[in-house]
Amino acid sequence: SSRTTPPLPFPSTLPMTKSKKTRKVAVAKKIISPKDTRVKSNMVASSLKRSSAESASGPRQVEQSSSSMFFSYNASLGPPYSVLVDTNFLNFSIKNKLDVVRSMTDCLLAKCTPHITDCVMGELEKLGTKYRLALSLAKDPRFVRVPCSCKGCYADDCLVNQVSTWKCFIVATCDKELRRRIRKVPGVPCMFIKGRKYTVERMPEAFGAPRV
Repeated sequence: SSRTTPPLPFPSTLPMTKSKKTRKVAVAKKIISPKDTRVKSNMVASSLKRSSAESASGPRQVEQSSSSMFFSYNASLGPPYSVLVDTNFLNFSIKNKLDVVRSMTDCLLAKCTPHITDCVMGELEKLGTKYRLALSLAKDPRFVRVPCSCKGCYADDCLVNQVSTWKCFIVATCDKELRRRIRKVPGVPCMFIKGRKYTVERMPEAFGAPRV
């Protein structure tokens, strides 16, 4: 007997597939920002600001280097050495029982003259009885008084101004912040206390100073 193929199902009887619907999002128009530099008013304002800044700045001032400097070497330093003394340096010298002039001479193997500015002396007088020994030491006749025209009595700024103007000084301080500021001034050595002795940094000819 011959096999007959079954009839195809009617289209209405086929399973219906669900179509995916995509969500429609409204597309915003691209608007240029009012702060954009391409806006004409902003371009005019920026050009006016630039021209006013250039006119206010004026010619560029370049700081003139000292004639005593040969690259980073300071040729004006030599015996007898002039040492600018800070407040805490005197105080720590008393605590470590160090004679200032003798210890400086042992460190640099040459004659040294300690100098003290008016601002440092004023700071010692303001500190009261706690620093009375340091004040009496600063009034020693071996110390040379350096007059300064600073406004106020902030000793750190006074010392930085002195060594920036005159390259013939060595700064003696135990303040780390002041030493960091002194390092930015080329050709100025810094003296401090290490191991109950005076030592100097950035001064290769100080043969008596212990190595840092």
